[in-house]
Amino acid sequence: MRIIVIGRDGQVARSLAERAAAHGAEAVLLGRPKLDLADPSGIEDILYETGGDLIVNAAAYTAVDQAEAEPELAEAINGIGAGVIAGVAAAMSVPLIHISTDYVFDGTLDRPYREDDPVNPLGVYGTSKLLGETAVAEATGDHAILRTAWIYSPFGKNFVKTMLRLAQDRDEIGVVADQFGSPTSALDLADGIYAVAKNLLSKPQEGTLRGIFHMAGGGFASWAELASEIFAVSARSGGPSAKVRPLSTADYPTRAKRPANSRLDCGKLAAIHGVELPSWQSSLDRCLEQITAEQH
Repeated sequence: MRIIVIGRDGQVARSLAERAAAHGAEAVLLGRPKLDLADPSGIEDILYETGGDLIVNAAAYTAVDQAEAEPELAEAINGIGAGVIAGVAAAMSVPLIHISTDYVFDGTLDRPYREDDPVNPLGVYGTSKLLGETAVAEATGDHAILRTAWIYSPFGKNFVKTMLRLAQDRDEIGVVADQFGSPTSALDLADGIYAVAKNLLSKPQEGTLRGIFHMAGGGFASWAELASEIFAVSARSGGPSAKVRPLSTADYPTRAKRPANSRLDCGKLAAIHGVELPSWQSSLDRCLEQITAEQH
């Protein structure tokens, strides 16, 4: 199984590369400057030249606050660019897995979000990702759109690594306690993506395997609860730790509004694809072990 991965340096792309051998797959990562979703010219030629059995679009404009000042760029990458990739996938007659986000929802429900719940993004980032979902669905029927949330990994920039960095010179860190979500290991996400990819390739005519699915870590937490667990695990191995001071969203204003409820119901994914990601706590332990090992 040869998979073309759009997005060379992101957490999901790097995790797909790391987990490829375990799934008997070859992951070919494409990203800037060779392939730039903000500049669709040449994308078709590059994808045809690369060749593969399936495409995973893991590239995105993810700077949520900066997107408020750069809506056209966010839309170009997350919306228009995603549609271009999907169109090429259709022309190549290969399935597409497209990574989307919890930010397509406004966070006002009092339960985890299901795939058929109404979308209502609060900001430019969520709006641009929703445009991407629509563009993908219009360009190819052979797709699985995977919405995920709160991604962390040993790679790149993420909440886990930020907390560990801040704890190196702070005894107490204020963290928002009234936003709840589904922390997700990018390595677990990669395993799930490979499982979905195998299903799509083995059953090319099976319509129920196509469409929108939620794929996130098991269990839920607030940002403050996640931070507390990070520091508890880190402290057990002699790593940096700090006391968490719970904040409200109002205490920590940001340019872009965040959903208060980013919890995702992943029951459809389990029922149809047979994929269920591990709990965020167990995966966080493994992530911190890898980060610690790479620092020594």
